[in-house]
Amino acid sequence: MSSSSIPNLLSLRGRDGGRGRSRSRGRGRGGHGLGPEAAASRGQAHDLTIQGTDTDAAVSRLSAVDMGYLSDPYARYFVTSLGGPPARRFPIINRGTYTRTTAIDSLVRSFLLGHEGQGESGGAAGVTTKQIVSLGAGTDTRPFRLFGQQGRPHLIYHEIDFSVTSARKLKTVEAAPPLASILTNRSTGEASDWSSQPWNGEYFCHGLDLRQLSPTTAQSLPGLRTDVPTLILSECCLCYLSQEESEGVLGYFSSRIPNVAVIIYEPVHLGDAFSDTMVSNLAARNIHMPSLERRRVDGEQAARLKIIGLETTRYLTIDRIWSKWVGAEEKERVDSLEGLDEVEEWQLLAGHYIVVWSFRGDGFEGWRAIA
Repeated sequence: MSSSSIPNLLSLRGRDGGRGRSRSRGRGRGGHGLGPEAAASRGQAHDLTIQGTDTDAAVSRLSAVDMGYLSDPYARYFVTSLGGPPARRFPIINRGTYTRTTAIDSLVRSFLLGHEGQGESGGAAGVTTKQIVSLGAGTDTRPFRLFGQQGRPHLIYHEIDFSVTSARKLKTVEAAPPLASILTNRSTGEASDWSSQPWNGEYFCHGLDLRQLSPTTAQSLPGLRTDVPTLILSECCLCYLSQEESEGVLGYFSSRIPNVAVIIYEPVHLGDAFSDTMVSNLAARNIHMPSLERRRVDGEQAARLKIIGLETTRYLTIDRIWSKWVGAEEKERVDSLEGLDEVEEWQLLAGHYIVVWSFRGDGFEGWRAIA
């Protein structure tokens, strides 16, 4: 789903003309120290900037597919051809897209398959019901890839994003028969809040500002189950929130769901010259990422998740995932697609992005052996 480029790997170095932008659709705020009207205006502008990066994300995902890094038959439906053929990303961006996507796919697959066959409340006999909630989902294709496969456990899938993004996704689905045939029996409240009943589960698309969610909010999410193992997925989303807002979002789910897990993918600020340049270039694009100011080292992610009650946390930077999780034969295949001359630069760039997975309770047996 969340399958596009590692955010800004090259644009941070000023080498791709701003094409390799983040897929993230976080909910950052701006305007600290401004008057109420100016702060609101600046915050709205920042929201629009973040929403706009979804187009670049879709192009980056399609670039990786077209070059043979990934298999995703649904990627092209989210890229318009009105402006000519989609841009081909640099090899280092394509490799980042591949590594980040396959790593998260692997964690999601382990979550869905682990503990299968024991049965749970609401599932068919011998089938485990599990739930995924994707924050800032945008044009992510993961639900189509999951619901389009046979042999999956009964799956409940939620996507949350701004109303305009959710409404746009509905239009794309309705206009593309291969997408519409997967998310069948669609129903809508408003155009930005819709659902579907694919053959092997349930899908909900919520048009909602994440900042409305906290442990004390009365906000309800239609279709959200609290009695099944649930995975919260944040791919460069929570990093755009203030600390209080991001903890509130995670707390909304962890306070309601006993068996809960989180996957977070985002930049990590290691306090070196490159990360300082990262922050500066993001600011030049009117993008503020509070997480880069707060979490300067890897271990601070575990401390963050412990606050909301998650018991087991593991994490790897993207360069370590490439080294540890991608086998020799697959590395050879990926290397043969384009080649990568600047290995040291890859290690530097990929070392500033991290995948964190954390869980509490039952239903995550497939994760216990992953390191």
